[in-house]
Amino acid sequence: MPDYKVTLLIPNYKTPELTKLCLRLIRKHTDPNLIHVIVIDNNSQDESLEYLRSLTWIELIERTVIPGESPALAHSRALDLALERVKSPYVLSIHTDTLVKHSNWLEALLSEIEKRPDIAGVGSWKLEDSPSLGKRIWKLIELTVRVAGYSITGNKKKFKEVELQKSSRYYSLFQSNREDLNSNGSDYFYLRSHCALYRMDLIKKYNLTFTGGDETAGSLMHSLLTKKGHRMIFLSAKFLSNYLVHLNHATMILNPELGSSSKTIRKGTKRCKKELKRLNSNKILNDDTLDI
Repeated sequence: MPDYKVTLLIPNYKTPELTKLCLRLIRKHTDPNLIHVIVIDNNSQDESLEYLRSLTWIELIERTVIPGESPALAHSRALDLALERVKSPYVLSIHTDTLVKHSNWLEALLSEIEKRPDIAGVGSWKLEDSPSLGKRIWKLIELTVRVAGYSITGNKKKFKEVELQKSSRYYSLFQSNREDLNSNGSDYFYLRSHCALYRMDLIKKYNLTFTGGDETAGSLMHSLLTKKGHRMIFLSAKFLSNYLVHLNHATMILNPELGSSSKTIRKGTKRCKKELKRLNSNKILNDDTLDI
């Protein structure tokens, strides 16, 4: 195997068209000498697995799911299964609904993590574009008032729920890349697995994994790396949207049995169709040469 600089980890679960689009866009916009792609199928048993088996330019892991595990845990365990095979200096996790749209996408991520040797990871809390500044400020004020109200009434459950919403709005106010978004002490913000690039030597040094009990993928890894004194850089949606598109929760939308509400599916489907049109997805899906 060549000395790749980055190993890309992509869990897959029953998203045939999206999986094909994701991989073909990577193939179209990425230097093959720079990256090794590992796809981990989480027992899809559908045409997406058949498609993955036909590709010679990826490494495919067919994972047997553990009865009773949650979708989030299956996702984390899939990433860990592939993590054991990584030999490159960097490892990057994305989802099948993270779609590349610029030929300089990987170099842009690498340039951020290589700015300083103490940076352990770069990535995203979210990739979606934010509403206008005025709307974001107004929503933050509204949530601050609600948090204060629940604090006074002693409703701890609602307080925590709205506090997390407030933290998310706080994040969306910033349009520059920064590292202090989890400074509220709750470890709420962490590099999420739809776009997270790490230094592999540190993962090996501290024996880190994506799985952390009931935590979502990457939460514990982020927390431990920061506690060890390493910097974790959040890249803004504004910056990342130049290179990537994230069809947030597309797997959940396309597989209602995973728990999405009908409203979420309806709104999500509309949003996804809009983004796919912008990407000219039909042209990519009709270009079989990108599988070679």
